[in-house]
Amino acid sequence: MIRLGLTLGDPRGIGPEIVSKALGDPRTGLPGASSHAPPPVSWRLIGPAGCGVAVHDDLGAWQPGGDTAANERLAGALAGRAVEHAARLALAGEIDGIVTAPLDKHALQAGGYDYPGHTEMLSHLAGVPTAMMLASDRLRVVLATTHIALRDVPAALTREVLVQTFRTTYHGLQQDLGVAMPRIALCAMNPHAGDGGRFGTEDDDLLTPVARDCGLFGPYPADTVFVRAMRGEFDAVIAPYHDVGMTAIKVASFGSAVNITLGLPFVRTSPDHGTALDIAGYGIASAESLVHAMQVAVEMVARRRER
Repeated sequence: MIRLGLTLGDPRGIGPEIVSKALGDPRTGLPGASSHAPPPVSWRLIGPAGCGVAVHDDLGAWQPGGDTAANERLAGALAGRAVEHAARLALAGEIDGIVTAPLDKHALQAGGYDYPGHTEMLSHLAGVPTAMMLASDRLRVVLATTHIALRDVPAALTREVLVQTFRTTYHGLQQDLGVAMPRIALCAMNPHAGDGGRFGTEDDDLLTPVARDCGLFGPYPADTVFVRAMRGEFDAVIAPYHDVGMTAIKVASFGSAVNITLGLPFVRTSPDHGTALDIAGYGIASAESLVHAMQVAVEMVARRRER
């Protein structure tokens, strides 16, 4: 039996809705959806009561409405507490991993959790370095730096960060995604990979030596490297900063990509989208990416067990 936790995310958003829809999708192998879908999966739902989805762990009642700022703080606190609880269960071996519905980063901070997002929070809770991967059947992208301002990227993008990201990516591709000999490309930081220093020296001074020492391909300009990966030349691309990588994967596969946290001692996946507060409560949110995230989590646990 594969045991996975499923957090509901920000209760103001579409998390509870898409979780409810995913429960009945035959592709997830959930009880009641398809009793014949191997391997057997047991899901433990984790989130605040009152979201329209039955939960096994009562993290407090959610009552929407009232003061906007207070409502945001409560939503962020409940979402953060659910992630904490899920991580504790995974670290204790009570579940094999977690799938997380979207949370709101501003609300998370307002609720007392000073993390830019799930990835950084789980890395801290587990005490290990991690890497954020967005993956679909067309493309896999890993971010060397995540939720920081663009002006801070040059200082944050160090040799140590790039080498650690490579190691985490290489191991994750082997352990969790079944790629025996990963071919990983490095996306350049500057236009045309700096064009010999004309548009910046970071690619020549930093990225090229790291690529050489780690056996990475590149660095290649952003306007070609993702296309080459989609054509099968590389198994993954490491992007130097958030938007260059996220834009590529979302243009290629929005709604079908899965966010995977590499490097954790347990499996963690999530959808490739946010809370969508503007459409929450209308019943029109798509659960497609969450369904994919749940499927990938099951596959990753099964693969780890095989190894």
